[in-house]
Amino acid sequence: MKQKLSIRSIAFIGMLSAIATILMFIEFPLPFAPSFYQMDLSELPVLIGAFAFGPAAGILIELVKVLLHLVIKGTQTAGIGDLANFVIGCSFVVPAGLIYHFHKTKRDAVAGMATGTLVMVAVGSLMNAFVLLPVYAKAFGMPIDSLVAMGSAVNANVKDLFGFVMLCVAPFNLLKGAVVSILTFFLYKRISGIIKGAGK
Repeated sequence: MKQKLSIRSIAFIGMLSAIATILMFIEFPLPFAPSFYQMDLSELPVLIGAFAFGPAAGILIELVKVLLHLVIKGTQTAGIGDLANFVIGCSFVVPAGLIYHFHKTKRDAVAGMATGTLVMVAVGSLMNAFVLLPVYAKAFGMPIDSLVAMGSAVNANVKDLFGFVMLCVAPFNLLKGAVVSILTFFLYKRISGIIKGAGK
């Protein structure tokens, strides 16, 4: 019985990974961020998986999603954007999944998603400031000032790298976390019965 349910769990995790991969292709720009920051809702099935099967499953779904996207589409950012998507995505779903894993109430689900969103904003901001943007600039042979100028083009208040991170990157991740959290709040209860049948 346990083996059968384990196979069902793997099947659900695979299905969520496939849905996340598809959603990763559906992306759109935001008016307050440069065009190379594209919004997508691929963290939605990842978060649902983390709630249903635990944070480790969330990491696995996130990894499969990014790898499948790389295989199908390749990379236009020398792998930098793909690494960022994985690390920052995990910084969102792992805290949320951990909190919900130990306290499975609606209140704790909200607390987990709020915590995950704040962690994602912090990790995303720090990684962009000290790792991703400098490496991206070096990989494509452009000065950091060129990236800052792209931020200034959409927001005149962006004057330096700090302003870029605070006015473009942080709001981007905050909005993404909020939208995915709201959708998860309304969707998870509707499908949790089916998923929990696979996870137990």
